[in-house]
Amino acid sequence: MENPATFLTPDAHRRLVAELEDLKGPKRIEISERIAEARSHGDIRENADYQAAKDHQGLMEARIAHLEAVLRDAQVMEVDDTGRVEIGSIVTVEDEEGDLMEFLLAPAENRGSAALVVSPTSPLGQAVLAKSPGDLVSYDAPGGTFEVKVTAVRPFAP
Repeated sequence: MENPATFLTPDAHRRLVAELEDLKGPKRIEISERIAEARSHGDIRENADYQAAKDHQGLMEARIAHLEAVLRDAQVMEVDDTGRVEIGSIVTVEDEEGDLMEFLLAPAENRGSAALVVSPTSPLGQAVLAKSPGDLVSYDAPGGTFEVKVTAVRPFAP
């Protein structure tokens, strides 16, 4: 099965590339040194430092594999100002109490690009996708059914 492309802002792409380079370079060397140090303490069967270092190495290698897959399948692009909510848009919605919420509609890999990132596959993300300012949408979430009004849409800009 082929992985679908993951939308990344240019900012998120730069951050993920930098993280991958750090993990594959300095962090791999660091964990190898930790494992070697722990191994030098004797019997590895009952060596908590060795086990912790190996566990950390496993998590790090899993993160490297994930980042490589995301970056291999990434669609890095900037969104045009179409006036409609698209993946990569900054969306402002108003809830029934008049509270405003602004978010970047994009996959989770874009965390850090904006204060709040909402996945396009989430109930809210699906509800606002392709909508325009002034549109009223409702969506079912674990906490119940909610209604929001799209008040503003603009392309993401760091």
